[in-house]
Amino acid sequence: MQEAGILYVVATPLGHPKDITLRAIEILSQADGIICEDIRNARRLLRQLNLPEKPLYPLNEHNEAQQTPALVDQLKSGKRFALISDCGTPVFSDPGALLIHQTVASGVRVIPVPGPSSLMAALSVLDVPLEQFVFGGFLPRKPEERRQALKRLKTIGMPIILMDTPYRLITLLQEIAQVFGDQIPITLALDLTLPQETILRGSVSSVINTLKTRKAEFVLIVHVSKTK
Repeated sequence: MQEAGILYVVATPLGHPKDITLRAIEILSQADGIICEDIRNARRLLRQLNLPEKPLYPLNEHNEAQQTPALVDQLKSGKRFALISDCGTPVFSDPGALLIHQTVASGVRVIPVPGPSSLMAALSVLDVPLEQFVFGGFLPRKPEERRQALKRLKTIGMPIILMDTPYRLITLLQEIAQVFGDQIPITLALDLTLPQETILRGSVSSVINTLKTRKAEFVLIVHVSKTK
C-alpha cells in the first residue's frame, strides 16, 4: 500500500532573502513540487536560493476550489509538497486554508515549517505592552461593509491587527480616523525587512500626514484600549 505524502507549510522571506531558514531550504529542495500563489514569485525564490527547478502548482483565490482535490489526490498517492505564499507564513490572509482542511480530512500529514511572519515581526517591535489582540486581517472591500467591520472590532476593546493591499493603505487609515477618532494611537510597519522598512508610531492623523501618498506592504496595529 502506497505511503501517504506530506504537505509542508513553509514560511519564506518577507523581502530580505537571507531570512529563509535552513530547514525551509531543505524542504524546498527535497519536495516533489511547490504549491504557490504566483508561479513567477516562486521561480524567483528558487533562483535566489540556488535551488533546482520544481513542478509549480498555482493556488490562489480564483482556483483554490478547483485545484485542491487534485493536489490532495497527489498527496494521498505519496507526493511531498511544500505550500508557500508570495512572502511570509502561508495561509494567514492567503490561500491555502481549504487545501489544509481537505489534506487533514484525507489523513495526510500537514507539517509547519516556521519562519518569517509579517504579523510577528510587527508585534515584536511594539513599544507598548501587548498581552492580547484581535487579528482583523483583511477587511471587506466595499466601503460600508468595511466601516461596519471596524465598528464591530471597536466594541471588542482590544488592540486590532489589520492588513490590506498597498493601494488601500491611505483609505484604511482614513477609515480608522473616522471610526476611532483621528487621535487613536497606531503602529504602522511598512515594507518589513526591505531597505525602505519604516515603523511609524503616533496618532492616525499624524501618520497620514507623514505618509502622504506612499504605498507599501504593511501591518497596522490600532491601539484600542478597553472601555471602563
